[in-house]
Amino acid sequence: MPDGIRPGPPGAAVGAGRDDPGDDPGRMRILVVSADIGAGHDAAAAELAARLGGDEVVVEQLNFFTALPRPLHLLVREGYRTMLQRFPWSYDALFRFTDRSSLTLRAFRAALRAAAPRMLSRIPADTRLVVTTHPFANQLLGPMRGVGQLTVPVLSYVTDFVIHPVWISPGVDTYCVIHDATQQQAMARGARDVRVVDPLISAEFASLSTACRRTARARFGLPAQDRLALIVAGSWGVGDVTRTARDVLATGCVTPVVACGRNDDLRHRLRTFPGHIMGWVDDMPTLMRAVDVVVENAGGLTCQQSLACGLPTVTYRPISGHGRANARVLADAGLTTYVTTAAQLQPVLSALTLAEGGLTTPAVTATDMAALISDVVRTDHR
Repeated sequence: MPDGIRPGPPGAAVGAGRDDPGDDPGRMRILVVSADIGAGHDAAAAELAARLGGDEVVVEQLNFFTALPRPLHLLVREGYRTMLQRFPWSYDALFRFTDRSSLTLRAFRAALRAAAPRMLSRIPADTRLVVTTHPFANQLLGPMRGVGQLTVPVLSYVTDFVIHPVWISPGVDTYCVIHDATQQQAMARGARDVRVVDPLISAEFASLSTACRRTARARFGLPAQDRLALIVAGSWGVGDVTRTARDVLATGCVTPVVACGRNDDLRHRLRTFPGHIMGWVDDMPTLMRAVDVVVENAGGLTCQQSLACGLPTVTYRPISGHGRANARVLADAGLTTYVTTAAQLQPVLSALTLAEGGLTTPAVTATDMAALISDVVRTDHR
């Protein structure tokens, strides 16, 4: 199996590599290209692999950064983490600058051309479709598709609600977005084929049931009667989480439950905090069933999960760059409540935790991405 390629989760068919003589020519091979920056991009790829995997489909997942020199992979990932955690102003400046400068994006795309041969070596010859879940992959695979180096369709699943220009690349056949507001942004930025699809999150994030709340709270050792606010900050635990936890506690109307992700330093800093502090949570669907409201700061995967659960969701102290941009899109679409000051927290959290059913979200006509992929593959090979 080529370096960087891994099979989908249990239940998905496992690709055997580009030259394996045992491959069944009657099965469709789909390559999902993600990136290990945070957890959201990989989680979307894994969910798609789980939905697609079966007797007729071979799904492989590839980390985009394996097409780049190893030191560059480390530099990009850790540099991004450092900006978010220690120098958020620098990431905000970079996000804004690249949003306004098409020259910067063209230069980035040109710099990636050198990685095309290495990327091609990692794409099995019988691949029928490539799906991306990270914008950098679009900037390499799109141009490869445009000049004929890659002869199969390229679909991009956009993990954000906001469309930054880095998502849009010539040669990408179809963009799959999770809200019609995002679809409008993508089209305004020049994307021609943009489809609204259901979010790539597990079906376990279903509507809340009061019958299972007591069991869910018992599972995590949470109080049965308190109103609970789940504070999330992604797998890296980035942002001003400590201040957010204090502000939520100060409202007096909810008890904070802080999910620190894999940020052990954050968990250590909050060890004396008078709330409920957790590290990495493997069973997020059950935890969300245990709480009354979610307070998030990025508009990413966990926000999509809370919305799928039907939980009222508050964006507070969003992280720089895409976090702030997502916050505005989510609020304008009526999906979340964007709280911009500590003084607003108490009335908002009180209203949301007392309201029956939380927020009413606008109806959006979407399609299942697995069904869309099947249609694209079959149409392309008629």
